[in-house]
Parts: sequence; C-alpha cells; structure tokens
Amino acid sequence: MTISTHSWQQTFVTACLLLTLASCSSVPTNPPQAVAHKAKNVILLIGDGMGPQQIGLLLSYSRQAPHGVLTTHRTAFDRMMNEGRLGLSMTHPDAALVVDSAASATQIATGKMAGSEMIGVDKDGNRQATLIDKAKRLGKATGLVSDTRITHATPAAFAAHQTHRSLETNIAEDLLSTDADVMLSGGLSYFLPEATKDDKTPIHQQIKAQVGAGFTVSSARKDDKNLLTTASQQGYQLVFNKSQLQQATGKTLGLFADSLMADGITENKHRDEVNRTQPTLKEMTEQALTILSKRPEGFFLMVEGGQIDMAAHRNDTGLLLHEMLKFNDTLNAVLDWANSHPDTLIVVTADHETGGFGFSYSAYNTPKPRHLAGNAFGDKAMFKPDFNFGNPEVLDKLYTQQLSYEAIFKHFDALPVAEQTPEKLLELVNRYTEFKITKTQAENILATENNPFYQPEHKTLEQKQVPKMPVNSAFFPYQKDNRQNLLAQAVAMQQQVVWATGTHTSTPVLVFSHGKESVLVPFTKLLHHSELGLLLGEAF
Repeated sequence: MTISTHSWQQTFVTACLLLTLASCSSVPTNPPQAVAHKAKNVILLIGDGMGPQQIGLLLSYSRQAPHGVLTTHRTAFDRMMNEGRLGLSMTHPDAALVVDSAASATQIATGKMAGSEMIGVDKDGNRQATLIDKAKRLGKATGLVSDTRITHATPAAFAAHQTHRSLETNIAEDLLSTDADVMLSGGLSYFLPEATKDDKTPIHQQIKAQVGAGFTVSSARKDDKNLLTTASQQGYQLVFNKSQLQQATGKTLGLFADSLMADGITENKHRDEVNRTQPTLKEMTEQALTILSKRPEGFFLMVEGGQIDMAAHRNDTGLLLHEMLKFNDTLNAVLDWANSHPDTLIVVTADHETGGFGFSYSAYNTPKPRHLAGNAFGDKAMFKPDFNFGNPEVLDKLYTQQLSYEAIFKHFDALPVAEQTPEKLLELVNRYTEFKITKTQAENILATENNPFYQPEHKTLEQKQVPKMPVNSAFFPYQKDNRQNLLAQAVAMQQQVVWATGTHTSTPVLVFSHGKESVLVPFTKLLHHSELGLLLGEAF
C-alpha cells in the first residue's frame, strides 16, 4: 500500500485528533481483530517516551531546518507511512490513567493488563509468558537491543518476571534464564559480583582486562554472583566493544557500558571516529539482524530507543532532537534490511509520551511589520502577525547543542564548591548551547527550597532541600534532575518550546506497521497496548 505525502500528513493529523476520543477504561473494550496471515520475522521498535509530539519534532526538523542533516527532508516515518499503515494505541495500566515504561512494555510483551512498575507480571501478580517465550516455543531466534541498560524497564519486560522494575540484579538473572539469542545494551554493572567495586580486587582486574580500556567497571550487585561466567557457561559469546560485536556470529551477550550507553549528542559527536569503541543503536540493531536472520524459522527482535524518554524527562529539547535522529537512523537501517526480507513485519510504537512537548507561539519577541510584494497588501499595508509563531532557524540551533543538560550539570557539580556559582553555570550553558541565559536566570536555576514532598524513604523524594520549582512542582518528582528542567524553562521562549511536565502523559501513541498488507490490517485501528501485544503474538 502506498500513501502520498499529503495523505500521510492528513493521516497523522487524523490520528492525533483521535486522542480526544479515546477511552480511559482500565481494560480494553474490544477484542483485537485476529491477524489473518503470519510473518516469518517480527521486528518491534519502541521509542521510549516517543509520543506524536516527539515524532513531530523530528518531522519539523526534517522539513523546516534551514541547514538540517536530513538532506532528503524525509524521515524513516515517512517510509513507514508510504509503504505501510498507521494505528493508535492507548497505554494506561490497570487502575491508573498514566503508565510507566515497565507496565507499558509488559502489556505489549504479554498481551495482558499490568500494574504500575511491574515487569512481566499481570495486574493480579501472575507471571506471564512474553513474546520472547512464544517465539522460542516456535523455534524462532530472539533478540533484545537497547541504548539504555539491558536490565532497564523496557527490555526487561520482554524477558523477565519481577514485581518491580528496580530489581535489576534479579532481572539480569532472569534475562539469562530466558536465554534470548542476542542481547545488546549497557548495564554491565548488574552482571558483576559486588567485589568488583574495589579496584584492588583480582575480580576487578580480571573484568577490567576483559572489557578493555575506557570502560568503567563497577557493580550494582550485593552478592558474589558473576553473571558473565554464567552467560559463558550458557554458550553466550561475550562482547564489549564495536569490533567484537561486528565479529559475533552466534548467541551473543553484548554489554557496552557500565550503566547507560552514550546519549544522542555524544553518539553523534563521536560517530565518525576511527577508534570509537561503543557501537551505536543502529550498529547494534544491524548486527542483531545479521545474527538472528540465520535461523530458518525466523526471529522476533525488540529494539528500544530508550533515551528519547530520558531527554524528555529533563525537558532537554536539543538532546531530544538528537535522540530522535538516532532512532530515525536505526529505523532506516531496519527498513533497508527488510527490503530484501519481505516476509518481515515491522511495528514501531512508543510505550508512552513523556513531557508534554510542543513548539508553541508566544508573546515573546513579536515580529516587526514588513512589506509583502503580493497584490492583496497594496502599497501601504504591512504584514504583521500578532504573535511570534516561531522561526525555523531555531531547529538548526537545537541541533548544534554540544552537551546534554545532564552533562552540563555534571561539569558544574565537579567544580570545587566555591566555584559552583551562577556565573560559572552561565558560562557552561552559554558555551555548550546556542540558547543563552542571564545571571539572574542562573541564580533562579540554582535556587533551592524545603522539599514540599519530602519522604525520607522515597528514592526520588528523600532530599530535604531541592531545586525551587515555581510552577507545578508535583509534576517534576525526579528532584535531583530538576535543575535541568529549570534550565529548559529559562530558555523556553528562545526555543519556542513548551513542556507540560517532567513525567509521562496519557497521550495515546502512534502504531506504525510495515510488511505484507494481509498482516497489517489488524494494527490499523484504535488499540490498547495489551491488544497490540496480542496482535504481535498472533503475527508470528
């Protein structure tokens, strides 16, 4: 099926209008239509936090950036639409309006309603089989790829069963028990024994030699289990850098960072370096496809662009753009691969939207009147919009951001305490971004207050003094990061950007599908993520 660019834009708008019609019930109201035909290979790409708004940022950049890097002015989502179908999916978990990544991914992975922050467990607390389990029963190869940690909520939901997403050391063990053929991501620290924390111990030296230079070695475990040894005993080839990954041919566990992998700005900065050791999301995905496609029965692969969500939590628009470009590169690679493997279903969606992002017009810097040559204006009439509707040049400026907001504050916090001043923060922000702040704004970003939501045993609300959030502070509960959100607010007018929250929203997400027409039909409707999971399971 081919959809014109004009029709694609109309379809996108229509899908977004459906947001106001979607039901907020805790359980899906209509059983999904069965998939009439099967696909040999199923590839699911999840943009964590990637609502219609985040896709809209990428589309605006591709179409309107005066000096954009997408020279064709088209994205991988255009390809998905021109050759495929579009649906819409609700994301809510059981008994709540807004979902987290764990529950949402669990609903996709199991086809069951889940409770908040659960991993591979249904709303009643029962372990449920996942798409990985089903694919393995059918003799298919299976794989998980993420640019976060392999133990993080989204990949974990496809291969682990835990009562809470924070149990990442247990999740690491579950991942190995599930025995997926390929697992590529960060998160090495969850596989290493506690003694690795001490750089003088033999195990630390052994692991350091094994993973190579430039790799932080530590442990997030509180026991003496070395899961790398376990993985080797299960037949996994262990790889820790780009070169080793490119040589992998069979069952592979790739752990490329102690915790999270490089963010989109960092990845873009170092992408062309000859000696780069960490693979990109695209490179991990391409190698996973090479390995998994050797199985005659086909495969199931889940790929997560997980740091879209992290950029949106911090309201970091420049970083968000780079994360969307990273995801775009990966999706293009998958579509290129599928061109020679037509018996493949590709589904692209999000677990939820994060941040309530959007470009918006404002009263700031309203345009000056100017003459237009058109005959409707005459000799004296002037063209002067009442509001600032945004200059596309802002898109180029967003792209030129050199460090994430998180990295800027890491630089700031590494300074001696006496040097952690508003003047120094101003210097760092103005050095690494094109959107400048003033000393007064820097002072406001660094201002603190008594925590209005203080809970001494809460992992994000335990600080007594927190950054002072002047508006909607309850919706910025990751309080250690709130200086980043305050920085976003300080430059918002310059960027023409608004952010509603530092957390997730209930906005339904888009479901793009690509493959044989007979397989796509059931995905082209209003779904819930549990229904989407059932459809994916039936597509094998």
